[in-house]
Amino acid sequence: MPTFYLVQHGDKQRTPGDPGLTELGRAQAARTGRWLRHNAELTACYSSPFCRARETAEAVAAATSMRVQVDPRLRERMNWDGSRPLAAFLADWATATGDRDHVPRDGDSSRRAGDRLRGFLVDHLGLAGGVAVVTHGGVTVDLLRTLVGDDQLPTRLLTDGVPSCALTVLDGLSVVEIASVDHLATHD
Repeated sequence: MPTFYLVQHGDKQRTPGDPGLTELGRAQAARTGRWLRHNAELTACYSSPFCRARETAEAVAAATSMRVQVDPRLRERMNWDGSRPLAAFLADWATATGDRDHVPRDGDSSRRAGDRLRGFLVDHLGLAGGVAVVTHGGVTVDLLRTLVGDDQLPTRLLTDGVPSCALTVLDGLSVVEIASVDHLATHD
């Protein structure tokens, strides 16, 4: 049974579309990669197709001698492309967060996104060792809501999201740790 390390992508540029990482985000990703190299015994590294996740996964892969494998099931629930005002996008995000079955204009419902990420994990339960899964905060929270329910989640995750490069650790489909950033405070 694998240990999944769900890695929230690093700090991203504040632009619509498919933004990459900021300088801070690149440093976070490099530190996360080094921590995983020393603590996770990785056997595989997967990434969402979005640039910010791929850049984070590439830093993890560089530190751990892994090859990044992209899987579209790891994408975010919604992605702001700039075609409508940010306020409208955020309102739709909030509605989809509050009503897990609401299908937003440009994305998946919270329930469908959580099921999509869970399906990815189920398909990889036969792997051994540590598996880095670089994804996004919204879909990670959607997965956690699916696995353990809202009552077991820190409220801040629903209101503030997952911090940049936070690690959520699963033993198979059992939650071990949620959105830890302790590895970012350690010195290499």
